[in-house]
Amino acid sequence: MFRCRVATRLVRALGPRSRARAGLGSAFQRWKVPLEVQLRREMSSGVPGGRSENAVLALLVGLSTVGAGAYVYKTLREDKERYNERIASMSQRLQQEEAPPTRVILASGLRPIGGLCERLNSLHGYLCFTATETQPRPECPPHAPFLLIGGGTAAFAAARSIRARDPGARVLIVTEDAELPYMRPPLSKELWFSEVPDVTETLRFKQWNGKERSIYFQPPSFYVPARDLPYIENGGVAVLSGKKVCSSLAAALGAASEVKAWAIEEAGLGQFVRDREGGCWVAMTGMKRELVGKRRSKVVHMDVRGNVVKLDDGTQISYDKCLIATGGSPRNLPMIERAGKDVLQRVTLFRKIEDFRKLEKISREVKSITIIGGGFLGSELACALGRKAQSRGLEVIQMFPESGNMGRVLPEYLSNWTTNKVQGEGVNVMTEAVVKSVSTSGKRLLIQLKDGRKVETDHIVAAVGLEPNTELAKSAGLEVDSDFGGFRVNAELQARSNIWVAGDAACFYDIKLGRRRVEHHDHAVVSGRLAGENMTGAAKPYWHQSMFWSDLGPDVGYEAIGLVSSTLPTVGVFAKATAKDTPKSATEESGTGIRSESETESEAPELKVSAASPSSLQAPQQGEDYGKGVIFYLRDKVVVGIVLWNIFNRMPIARKIIKDGEEHSDLNEVAKLFNIHED
Repeated sequence: MFRCRVATRLVRALGPRSRARAGLGSAFQRWKVPLEVQLRREMSSGVPGGRSENAVLALLVGLSTVGAGAYVYKTLREDKERYNERIASMSQRLQQEEAPPTRVILASGLRPIGGLCERLNSLHGYLCFTATETQPRPECPPHAPFLLIGGGTAAFAAARSIRARDPGARVLIVTEDAELPYMRPPLSKELWFSEVPDVTETLRFKQWNGKERSIYFQPPSFYVPARDLPYIENGGVAVLSGKKVCSSLAAALGAASEVKAWAIEEAGLGQFVRDREGGCWVAMTGMKRELVGKRRSKVVHMDVRGNVVKLDDGTQISYDKCLIATGGSPRNLPMIERAGKDVLQRVTLFRKIEDFRKLEKISREVKSITIIGGGFLGSELACALGRKAQSRGLEVIQMFPESGNMGRVLPEYLSNWTTNKVQGEGVNVMTEAVVKSVSTSGKRLLIQLKDGRKVETDHIVAAVGLEPNTELAKSAGLEVDSDFGGFRVNAELQARSNIWVAGDAACFYDIKLGRRRVEHHDHAVVSGRLAGENMTGAAKPYWHQSMFWSDLGPDVGYEAIGLVSSTLPTVGVFAKATAKDTPKSATEESGTGIRSESETESEAPELKVSAASPSSLQAPQQGEDYGKGVIFYLRDKVVVGIVLWNIFNRMPIARKIIKDGEEHSDLNEVAKLFNIHED
């Protein structure tokens, strides 16, 4: 068909020759040649004129083929170049997201030394800015599958429990405290007996058994950065808390938190960056950590319907499941709160690491410290400071309204004996002392008691109890118990379907002893662990009877469980103590100074008490040496509480006795279960 069309065009172009062909055609017709044969002959014989016309045809066909080929080649080449450019661009973007260039941010108020920016910019991969830069990932993740409010023992126990049951879980702890999760008992016990000069910085101490450990549950390497938590494949535990740097440096940095010391070190600048306003020098050499402004992360609002919490800086975090472990705040005396700024500046409410550091420093600078409170914390601090006072020339005074130390827990005879023990540590104990007012007297404080006695001192430590932190109850619509305080929870420690409460802030129902709220380390461990299990679907009820302990130095200590109140009738069975009956020996046997770590939820097997005839039980007489013994607390003739005095590692037996809830005719026989008469 192509050849026919070309031939037709050529015939029309030849003009006169077409007429000649017409003549030939009429001749063929005269010879009666069929038309089909004529056309076939014309097509086969070519255009009149010979080979020149065939050459023109071939040239046209060749040029068309070459043009089409060139067009195809050019198109394919351009497509390949665009493809390669796109692949390179995508690869570069991925590399930038995975390994962004190190950014050294020099905010206003910071002076670079030795051409810092110039030298850093000369290195490949380093960018230096003179203005505050925001980081690509927010410091606070917008969502946390498991959100734990509070950074104490209960929160850490819950985090560990969640990760044990769900190894890929992402857990975010939000806390006001500037420190990583740590244990509180050593703050009033072992840390004060340390011989290390820089114990306030290292926070490492020797237990009664001589083994050394840190106050922190885990080192910083255990945790993942909060900003990276959503992107880590295997999950982890992150803590959103404050970190301390020089205050003016923090103000200068503002939102910049990617000031990386190791970038300075790698650049060969083993020098310092100086904050000119505050004169704060921050060493860069040898430090591979980020400098972040001190921040307090506090949850101030909770939307239980929207599953969202709001921090004090306006940041919002959504969650799937939430634990409230806000703990408590130390109470103060109303007369101290009304005394004014000059008095409050010389008062310590002992609770946190910073309080320990502050009081330890004060104990080296003043001549007199007065502790108000005769409970566990007040008595432990009195004994600790009393021992320090002997070498420092420090006067230590302890005053409380009861007739003896720990008078609200121990029976009167044992409370009085404990007071004598505290006095033996060099403490001036003032019993039945009710504070009327506190004022300044020159450079000292004047404490006036209601009975007319007056005490002058340099510093006051108020150890008068704990108030549960329940501020979130209002915004969250959670119920607070009017009798005991704290968030009311069910047997699974739930306040709502996806909200749990543990630790000091939880008011729970004890199936044996009724509704309670407990403020002790072991309860925080056990309740936090149970809450973590239930947050991962365990649905287990709270049945554990938590224990607590107190040590008045390495030689006298006790452990207790259940309801222990001096208002209840008690029965005590005592025996002569041996060298093994001390807190020091107990830690050597258990291997830990935090005794609740060995006293877990274990419970003794079936107990067998001999059916002996009732014997006459009499309270020990004043002045007797209470070396070791068992004190039973009774309600309706049933044991509801037990104190083990210088008897250790027997708590499973006590827990079993309370759980059984039986009435015993002879408690002397029950006391034999604790082997108190063994040498």
